[in-house]
Amino acid sequence: MLKDFKAFIAKGNVMDLAVAVIIGAAFGAIVKSLTDEIIMPVIGAIFGGVDFSRYFILLDTPEGYDGPLDDYAALQEAGAAMIGYGSFMTAVINFVILAFIIFLLVRYAKKVMEEFEEKEEAAPSGPTELDILKEIRDELRAARPDYAPEEGPMG
Repeated sequence: MLKDFKAFIAKGNVMDLAVAVIIGAAFGAIVKSLTDEIIMPVIGAIFGGVDFSRYFILLDTPEGYDGPLDDYAALQEAGAAMIGYGSFMTAVINFVILAFIIFLLVRYAKKVMEEFEEKEEAAPSGPTELDILKEIRDELRAARPDYAPEEGPMG
C-alpha cells in the first residue's frame, strides 16, 4: 500500500495540484490584504466609515454583557448574535477580485495556447512516410533498371 501511495504522489498531476493549492493560498492572502488594506478603506471612506467590519446588525447580546454595542470585535468575542454584513461584503469583494484575476490568467493562457496551435498548423509539414518510401523506390528503379519489385500498396 505504501508503494502505491508513493506512486500516486509521484505522479505529475498530484504534485501540480499541491503546488497550485500552496500558490493559491499565498495569492489569496495577497488579495485579502489588497482588499482589507487598500480597497475597503477607500470604499469605507466613500460610504462614511473607514472600517467596513463596523457594519453589522446586532440581533441579541449575551446575558451579562455590559460592553459597547457598536464594537463588532468586542461583541463577537462575547458571543453576541450578529449579522456582519460588512465582513461579508469584504469577503465577496475578495472573491470577485480573485475570480477576476483567475479569469484573466485563464484567458491569457488560452490565448497563448491558441497562438501556439496556430503556429503548429502554419508550420510547413514535411513529406509523409509514404512519400519518402515512394522516393526511395523511384531512386532504386532509376539506379537499377532491372529492379522491378512486385506492385504493392505504394503503387
